[in-house]
Amino acid sequence: MDKISCTSETQVQKENTAEFVGSGTLPVFATPSMAALMENAAMKAAEKLLSEGETTVGSELNIKHLSPSPIGANIKATATLLQQEGRKLTFSVLATEDNKTIGEGIHIRYIVNIQKFMQKLP
Repeated sequence: MDKISCTSETQVQKENTAEFVGSGTLPVFATPSMAALMENAAMKAAEKLLSEGETTVGSELNIKHLSPSPIGANIKATATLLQQEGRKLTFSVLATEDNKTIGEGIHIRYIVNIQKFMQKLP
């Protein structure tokens, strides 16, 4: 299997700081914002595996936020597929600012049929 990976990028702005999203009191890149960027990279990487009418949903995220990033910093999150077991996709996720690692972890997504999944809603 070819290596499947994707990178998503953002710049730290007021709207994705801990102070703004409510996860902390400082004007630095928020952990929830880093998590969302990691999930976005994995979602985009997984698109290469999907059939018509399918998408992926995140089910598990185990990450460490290792270093703060100030407003104006450029952040990249890369997701690399480690394993596929049927519908279960396990990704390694890595967030960097320039060449410095600021976050890392594991993210699990599942391939789902969009119509069947949405029918589960009340």
